[in-house]
Amino acid sequence: MIPMFATARLKLVPATVAHVRAEIGDRAEFARLIQAEVPENWPPESTADALPVFLEWMEAAPDRVGWFGWYALVDVKNANMPILVGGGGFLGPPREGEVSIGYSVLPQFQRSGFATEMVGGLVQWALGQPTVIRIVAETEWANPASVRVLRKLGFAEAGSSAEPGGMRFAMCGASAFRQ
Repeated sequence: MIPMFATARLKLVPATVAHVRAEIGDRAEFARLIQAEVPENWPPESTADALPVFLEWMEAAPDRVGWFGWYALVDVKNANMPILVGGGGFLGPPREGEVSIGYSVLPQFQRSGFATEMVGGLVQWALGQPTVIRIVAETEWANPASVRVLRKLGFAEAGSSAEPGGMRFAMCGASAFRQ
């Protein structure tokens, strides 16, 4: 099992099969498993439909924890427990040294630097794995905040995304990581 790790303000918890099953079907159990308050609007719109697919992938490779989802928790002053603010992760283990990263932060926690911090932590984790050479991400031009996150972290434009209206970004292990 891959342990959680912390950035300056976030605890990043790797998703397990049990987490995702509870996330889909039992909100109270999900909160208990991640030891955090789960906001009413969880999961983010962009990931809700993908949860069953991620669960299927994770069930097929339960030993690959860390290569799918991560939960971003933040401690809040005067709160009993951390709050789930976002999630990110990869579309599976590296293929020929490359992993694809994705991320989302709930609307009420956006514009607080959580996406940059979460993605930065996940990038550092991935580049610390011996099989990762390159990390790629795709975003729409209609989402300038996501473009800013990627550029701020040192990702460079690497062509068009698979979906129309977007751009593919990439970072190689030798890239200077900056936050």
